[in-house]
Formats: sequence, C-alpha cells, structure tokens
Amino acid sequence: MYNSLHKYKRFILLLIKLAIVIGAFYFISQRLTTNELLSVSQLKQQLSILFSKNYWLLLLLLLFTDVNWLLEIFKWKTLASFEKKITFFEAYEYCLASLTTSIITPNRIGEYGAKALYFEKKLQKKVMVLNLIGNLSQLTVTIFFGIFGMFFLITHFEIGLLTFNNSKFVLFLSVLLLFFIIGSYFGITKKITKYTIKIFHYSKKIPLQIHLKTIAYSLLRYLVFSHQFYFLLRLFEVDTNYFTLINLIFCTYFLASVIPSLAIFDWAIKGSVAVVVFGFIRLNQLTIVTVTTFMWLLNFAIPALLGSIFVLNFKMVAEK
Repeated sequence: MYNSLHKYKRFILLLIKLAIVIGAFYFISQRLTTNELLSVSQLKQQLSILFSKNYWLLLLLLLFTDVNWLLEIFKWKTLASFEKKITFFEAYEYCLASLTTSIITPNRIGEYGAKALYFEKKLQKKVMVLNLIGNLSQLTVTIFFGIFGMFFLITHFEIGLLTFNNSKFVLFLSVLLLFFIIGSYFGITKKITKYTIKIFHYSKKIPLQIHLKTIAYSLLRYLVFSHQFYFLLRLFEVDTNYFTLINLIFCTYFLASVIPSLAIFDWAIKGSVAVVVFGFIRLNQLTIVTVTTFMWLLNFAIPALLGSIFVLNFKMVAEK
C-alpha cells in the first residue's frame, strides 16, 4: 500500500515538473514569436548588426549576466544561511529552479514556494520570509535609484502624464478607501497587519551583518544590470551622455517595478516603459525594444531554461 502511494506521489510530482518545464519553454518561445513590437526577423537582423562588429561583445554581455546571477546566488546563500547552511551550488540550483517555476506567476510569487520546497517543512515559512527580505532589499535599491531618475526626468523634460488634478486625486483616494473597506470587512487588513508584524519581528532576529550583505549584493546587482543596459545602448550607437542615459535607465526599472505583472510579461512591461521613457530623448523605438528584449533573453530566458534542468531533477526533501 505504501509503495503504491509513494509511486503515485512520485508520478504526480513528475507531471508537475514536466508541466513547469514545458510551460517555461512554451512561454519563452511565445514571447519571441508573438512580439508585436519586435519580430523574430527584426531581432535576428539587429543582433547580426550588433555582433558583426566584434564577437567578444557577446562574451562581455554574457559576463554581465554571469556576474548578475552570481550576486543573486550569493545573496540567497547569505540569507538562507540564517536558517540552514547551504553550499554555493545548492544556492545556484535553488535560484535557477525557482526562476523557472515562477515564470507564469504574478510578480514571480511562485519563486517563494519553489525555494521553500528545498527545505524541511518546519523551515518553509521562514524561508519564504527570507526570500521576501531578499526581494524587498532589491526593490529598495531600485526605488532609491529610481527616485533620482524620476527627479532627473521631471526636471529635464516636460511630462504631461504626471499632471495630477483634483479629480484624479479624489479618485485615487476613493480607490484606496474602497480597498481598505473591503479588506477590513473580510478580515484581510487584520491578517495582513498580523503577518507584517510577525515578519518584522522575525527580521529583527536576523543579524545586522546578514542584512548589510543582502543590501550590498542587491546594490551591486542593480549596478551590474543597469550598466549592462547602458552598455547595450552604447553598442547600438546611442550617443546621448552617460548621466542622461543612466537616469533614464533608473526611471525604467523604477516604473516597471511598481507595475504588477506576470513574470513572463516582465519583458513587455519593461519594453513598453522603456519606449515611453527613452522617447523623451527621441530614441529609435526599434533600438530600445531590441535592447530590452536582449536584456530579457540574457538575464531571464536563458537562466530560466538552465533552471529547467534543476526542476526536472528536483526531489522532495524527504526523498533526498
């Protein structure tokens, strides 16, 4: 009876893993073949122009990607070590497998459950909180630089979209009030407050050194992928000065980060935001869409495909 039940569970787990991997491949392929802003032929043409100049550029761009993910892996290793010591290769596996799993979930929420499954049941809730702390640290850095970017955008360009009249303000407050009333009626607000307090108390137990390392890794990672973006713009012969470009990049990541979306549509959000933001310097739309697509391929699609190997090899903790 036990053997039959065990085989049944393993079969279901196999189906789930196959569904995740097939889904990842499907959505990534759909992303490339159904992009209204950039067709496959246009992408190939743009990349051929880029790499016809120097092949070493591809190696340099891959190096940016490697450093970006190495910093994320070290950040997760640092955070997870508070509950359980893990090796670099284990952190590598957990990060890439969770990326693959989170590909079709809103705001990559599937990442939390995927990482938690690699730990004993008694640690899973704490692991999800640790992952939340890691993501919040990255968001904090994005907001910090984003504020400077937005200030630059507002002071150097005329932005009609940011005009905020009284009717819009009242509508905004009304929506917030409505959400608060609904949340209070169903007890959601109370539960959120309760969990927030628990998370706060748990985070206070984490040594200051771990918090500082987490912020440092988040900061370095942000600087790496934002300058990877800048480097790509330069490769496409965008000759605008560094200060302007880097602030517009800060704006793009800031605005994209505050828009809820499915992880698979992250490219579309960043691409659309970038088109608007870089439109202020009249940058060619094809160039900016190519850059955001290539950023997505390097930092999301390729790592997600690599992570599918770890998803297929995944075993429940009790089976290890």
